Amino acid sequence: MGSILIKNGTVTDTSESIADVYIENGRIARVGDCSDVRADTVIDASGKYVMPGLVDMHCHLREPGFEHKETITGGALSAVKGGFTSIACMPNTDPVIDNPALVHYVITRGEEAGYARVYPIACITKGMKGEELTEMATLKKAGAVAFSDDGRPVSDSGVMRNALEYAKTFNLLITDHTEEKSVSGDGVVNEGVNATIAGLRGINRAAEEIGIARDIVLAESLGAKVHIAHVSTAGGVELIREAKERNVKVTCETCPHYFSATDEEILSYNTNAKINPPLREQSDCEAIIDGIRDGTIDVIATDHAPHSAGEKNREFDLAPFGTVGFETALSLAYTYLVDPGNIDMPKLVKLMSHNPAKLLGLPVVYVKPGAMADLVIFDPAREWTVKADALSGKGRNCLYDGWLLKGKVMHTIVGGMLKC
Repeated sequence: MGSILIKNGTVTDTSESIADVYIENGRIARVGDCSDVRADTVIDASGKYVMPGLVDMHCHLREPGFEHKETITGGALSAVKGGFTSIACMPNTDPVIDNPALVHYVITRGEEAGYARVYPIACITKGMKGEELTEMATLKKAGAVAFSDDGRPVSDSGVMRNALEYAKTFNLLITDHTEEKSVSGDGVVNEGVNATIAGLRGINRAAEEIGIARDIVLAESLGAKVHIAHVSTAGGVELIREAKERNVKVTCETCPHYFSATDEEILSYNTNAKINPPLREQSDCEAIIDGIRDGTIDVIATDHAPHSAGEKNREFDLAPFGTVGFETALSLAYTYLVDPGNIDMPKLVKLMSHNPAKLLGLPVVYVKPGAMADLVIFDPAREWTVKADALSGKGRNCLYDGWLLKGKVMHTIVGGMLKC
């Protein structure tokens, strides 16, 4: 393992300062003036941020079973291209990740890939059927970092109550896809004016908010913790804000598409804008940004959801939900949150690295001597146009194809090794 010297970068975690960073044997050896150091690789980071590697607590790698969409290797490569050094993948594969053998499989495949660190999230219920709880303590021992039936809600409130109670006993994290299916039905976009114009079936925001409210009530009654996935509505943000004011143990995440895009994207029938929860209205985007700014929202995750071209190139109603997001997430966060002055870079590090790591029980990386050398070098001045065909991994279903973004990942270092 060679040594790396990063020169003159803006070192950013809880604060910002200009410094050199010297990496040796997989760890940060020195931070400060390293002009006397000789290294195998030297990177001039003048004008660039040197920050902890990003941690994505919500992505889909599709393996096993859906390798025509993506593989763990392809997804992990795409992740490091976007500055992610650790990623936690959802269990809605085929078969679903509900037993220790499959947890071990995902971990092993991630190690073999050799890009980002890959951590499996296991199912809350066996077969993701929403009926019988998995052996969560056993799955955690095998290496699962959290539990979710993401892609489907746990509709039975009794089952969800039992899951939260079980998780409380063993200090496990439940991350829930909140959706009341009797309300969302067979909708494909946000219910509103644009759905009417496009002639597409709508999903009322109440479907998400009912699910959030239920989980908050259950968590509060049990004194248990719960994490709400991909919050997209103003009402959802307010429910979580009020719960936090009552000291309910609720945390939540949003995704870049919920603060950067609206349901106007569906008017061209672009199936890459078909996402669940759906893209909402401008007022929801503003509420999401407010929630990020005031700390109601704890994490920015990607919900990276690759699909094959054949699956997405269909009628809007028939195309699957989801967009890829690894390689655009940090640039979108910079373009829509940092550059306009909504938050600063240390706050973004907290949202995209420190907080998700803490929630998942992973090492929290700070740019200081002795720390694990999982770092990203990000150029805030670099403007680039997203080209879906140039992205890594198999998935090309990118909502942001053709968008001009500000700020780009230049290098990602995982365990002291330069990955891109």
